[in-house]
Amino acid sequence: MYRHRFPCFRYLSHSIPTLARQAPGRPATQQLRPIDLHRYQLLHLSIFQRRHYTSNMAYNPKVGDSICSLDTPSIIVDLDLMEANLASLMSSLLPTGVSIRPHLKTTKSAILARKLVAAGAKGGCVAKLSEAEVICSLGFTDLLITCEIIGATKVKRLVELFRKYRTIRIVVDSEIGASKIDEALAKSGIEEPITTLLDLDVGLHRTGVQPGEPALKLARYIAGLKHLKLIGVQGYEGHLQHEHNRGERKRACLESMATLTQTADILRKDGHNIEVVTTGGTGTAEFCVTVPGVTEVQPGSFLFMDTDYRNAIGSKYKNSLTVLSTVISKQGPKCITIDAGLKSLTTDSGFAECKTLGYTYGVLGDEHGSLSWEDGADLSVGDTVEMIPSHIDPTINLHDFYYAHRKGIIEEIWPVDARGKVQ
Repeated sequence: MYRHRFPCFRYLSHSIPTLARQAPGRPATQQLRPIDLHRYQLLHLSIFQRRHYTSNMAYNPKVGDSICSLDTPSIIVDLDLMEANLASLMSSLLPTGVSIRPHLKTTKSAILARKLVAAGAKGGCVAKLSEAEVICSLGFTDLLITCEIIGATKVKRLVELFRKYRTIRIVVDSEIGASKIDEALAKSGIEEPITTLLDLDVGLHRTGVQPGEPALKLARYIAGLKHLKLIGVQGYEGHLQHEHNRGERKRACLESMATLTQTADILRKDGHNIEVVTTGGTGTAEFCVTVPGVTEVQPGSFLFMDTDYRNAIGSKYKNSLTVLSTVISKQGPKCITIDAGLKSLTTDSGFAECKTLGYTYGVLGDEHGSLSWEDGADLSVGDTVEMIPSHIDPTINLHDFYYAHRKGIIEEIWPVDARGKVQ
């Protein structure tokens, strides 16, 4: 299911399932023969028509380099911290028997999807159809698309994706959404129905059919469609993920889970085969798995974290991803300018924070940010700093590659495969 297929990449090992480059001497279950990074960039981007890229052979970061040699701004990942986050989540959730289907809208990476599965996850989620197209084309096909597929163009793309990858799953929350997909599949000649979950509104009020009778009415409608196979329900309590009061977060989460599981029971009593009840995120998964009837959770940000999640749920998971930035100008005795602005760090969840305490970040435009301080050590032009994003998902979407390091030495380089895939 996860085998990588690139028939035109003749210089790649035919048996390698990822595009990572491992450090010499380290175990590599998914290892690729060393290749030129820029050749990979050009070929990879042309295949998916993702974006224009101009190669600069004077800059070719590689495994074994120090992160100090990286041009900036660059995303860097502390592997020790990331692996600890992964181990912590798996050790706490897997013993409950609830499946973990991580949300790949965070990482946008097929390589990281495989690492998650190797650690015990079951498949993955994506938010957008275009993310699914890219991740599936890289050989990782056990995906649930968690947003509704609406519009003739998207439905047509979904049909073609399903023609190639029958393991993808979708959600619906309306009769019109379900009927358009059913009609398109009927015209396609594909006999096999697409696996479908009913998306329920459990309090976020973003998408989802209302629980109870409206959900039952929609389930009955889907049951009459030949090309959709209803196998479960999804309910995402996104409004609770960043609730700072843990007791309130738990109380409200359990209330949402009651709504979700009770509706699943209503559907079962009506004769519907509800095998999957999927829900949860990084901030609530620990509560969701305690609820009888929940079969699957969808945490994603736990792998890297950000300041918003850290401030809400504490330090159980560490900030393993930072944006490396360079001081490019001194603007006073206690104020400098760095090369990370709005095009490198998002601000929808507040400003990023400097990993080194004592500095305050401000935005000076698309390409520039500021750091000011009262008691921190002096910073000079040419120094580098690490910035902790406030919202990890959209920040990752601004970058091409992850540079994964251990104690400052790059061990792996991962492309952000689904960067910019928002359709």
